[in-house]
Amino acid sequence: AQQPGTPLSDQEYWQFFMSLQTAHHASTACLLRMLYGCQNPLVRKLDEYENHGVIPEGPICSELPETPFFPDFCTFSFYRCTRKRYFIKV
Repeated sequence: AQQPGTPLSDQEYWQFFMSLQTAHHASTACLLRMLYGCQNPLVRKLDEYENHGVIPEGPICSELPETPFFPDFCTFSFYRCTRKRYFIKV
């Protein structure tokens, strides 16, 4: 265990900055979604990528106990973005 106040190791720095970069990418995707909507070709491409090539249609069930049901993937994605809960899955 490292002493409090000491710098992170090279591996710890890598992990720390990778997590920041991932959240940054997720927030950028959310900004695109907010600006252009779900029908934007780039946003659709991101949604397809997240869902192995096919954007789910119809009702969406999520891992969120407080909101387990969404009418469609777009609504789910907007919810995830507005709550900054980027990595919640359907």
